[in-house]
Amino acid sequence: MEVIFLDNAATTPLEPRVKDEMVRMMENFGNPSSTHISGRGAKVEVEVVRKRIAQRLEAEPGEIFFTSGGTEADNMALFCSVRDLGVKRIITTAIEHHAVGHPVEFMVERGEVEAAYLSVNEFGDIDLAELEALLKDGPKTLVSLMFANNEIGNLNPVKEISVLCKEHGALFHSDTVQAMGHLPISVKEVGYDFLTCSAHKIHGPKGVGFAYVRSGLKIKPLIQGGAQERNMRAGTENTIGIVALGKAFEIATTEMAEDQKKVEALKQRVIDGVKRIVPNVKFFGRSAELDKSLYTVLSIAFPKSANDMLTFSFDMKGINVSGGSACTSGSNQGSHVIRALGDWTSNYQPVRVSFSKFNTEDCVDAFLNVLEEIYVPA
Repeated sequence: MEVIFLDNAATTPLEPRVKDEMVRMMENFGNPSSTHISGRGAKVEVEVVRKRIAQRLEAEPGEIFFTSGGTEADNMALFCSVRDLGVKRIITTAIEHHAVGHPVEFMVERGEVEAAYLSVNEFGDIDLAELEALLKDGPKTLVSLMFANNEIGNLNPVKEISVLCKEHGALFHSDTVQAMGHLPISVKEVGYDFLTCSAHKIHGPKGVGFAYVRSGLKIKPLIQGGAQERNMRAGTENTIGIVALGKAFEIATTEMAEDQKKVEALKQRVIDGVKRIVPNVKFFGRSAELDKSLYTVLSIAFPKSANDMLTFSFDMKGINVSGGSACTSGSNQGSHVIRALGDWTSNYQPVRVSFSKFNTEDCVDAFLNVLEEIYVPA
């Protein structure tokens, strides 16, 4: 059975040009910390990637630290801000990725920090006035708000958030894992203190990413050991992964406009088709509004019907979609993001369709054809 992959917010297929870089790098097995020629060769490869990523973000190379992925990068920002930068309060929301939500809950339980959760409306929007009111009074604060939500696609106004943080002396961390490589990101234009990337969201391999840490923030390593990453992240560098990340990042940022145009057309095709098949359908968050959401994510709210296992039914037909974040798979509680949108969501079942440049009109038409076959109106 042919499998059609429409779960790209969970992970993306490996880009052939990235695979070629990985194969090439397999021949360069030197340890970047070694001083002989093999080690120096590997070190050069790593530093070239660091410099190129920094240039794209309008950052300095010394502000980029390679990690095992987005979760580690988010953890670094959160834990180190509290431990090393005197942060006593974290302002966030209930719809952040678990890579942010769980570390915050952990530190709150240990009495290390207090948390304030911004409310979100039924569409998943935050209120900047509420954020400003919180920032006017309180202890040293880190604001942690993602750029693009991985389940409902909402885009936060990161520039305005950054301005408010700077006005009130707060730090700003943004989980940019879903947005990186899909939307323009500049640390000069938006005053981020921390941001994050995971290679497998942009057609790179799993197990590698990076953290941006603004110059001047004096934090200590989250992972202790050797002196790798300028004493900021112990452990021998994943040279194959880093080179692959660099290639994936280069392709994604260079071809972004072309990819966006293609993917937006596919997303609109699904929106139109779903509305035709299910007239009373809704959409979670702002995901069906192309100007207010990440173009790769569409979260469909199907009225509960005789078929209450839509994602499973799609899977049986060879269509890979999800009910939300891959990190909540197997949970009987459902999506914390969807629940946060209000009680109305209990009458709907979510199906997240997420796209990549490798999807085609045939892919989305196959999804719509299967939907017509398996959806049973209430």
